[in-house]
Amino acid sequence: MVKAISILGCTGSIGRQTAAVAEYTGIRVAALTANRQIDRLEEQARRFRPEFVAVYDETAARELKVALADTDIRVGSGMDGLLEAATLDSIDCVVTAVSGAVGLKPTLAAIEAKKRIALANKETLVCAGEIVMRRAGETGAEIKVPLFIDRGERIKVDTRTGEYLSRA
Repeated sequence: MVKAISILGCTGSIGRQTAAVAEYTGIRVAALTANRQIDRLEEQARRFRPEFVAVYDETAARELKVALADTDIRVGSGMDGLLEAATLDSIDCVVTAVSGAVGLKPTLAAIEAKKRIALANKETLVCAGEIVMRRAGETGAEIKVPLFIDRGERIKVDTRTGEYLSRA
């Protein structure tokens, strides 16, 4: 059973739904990340009280740090922030719901840290599906795919063999 999660891309549709499910089921949200939508991220940070939040956009991250100064929540930025959120010692699952190829590095970092990964980012598999699945197999990291992506489009991967198909 998952005890604590990190949601990469928490302000998008999948990220918001994941946060709602975590709250309903009692799973602790330990980290949240967003691209630049800091109003929604601040709201989620105050609601879930994660230990860490990150904003990819560095200017927005500085603004969020000021907004959360009255809390003990650490604020990171840029790719380093995404990587930290994906590899926190306190989490056992990473939901990768960021848009675009920016999700590849945090997913690979989570694999190296042997985290369970719920992947809702098709670009990670389109760009490097064979590498991602091979490394997951080598490290023992568990990847759960497909999550529904873009108007019901699905990515299909056989997690036992690592065989990758870009569309189901």
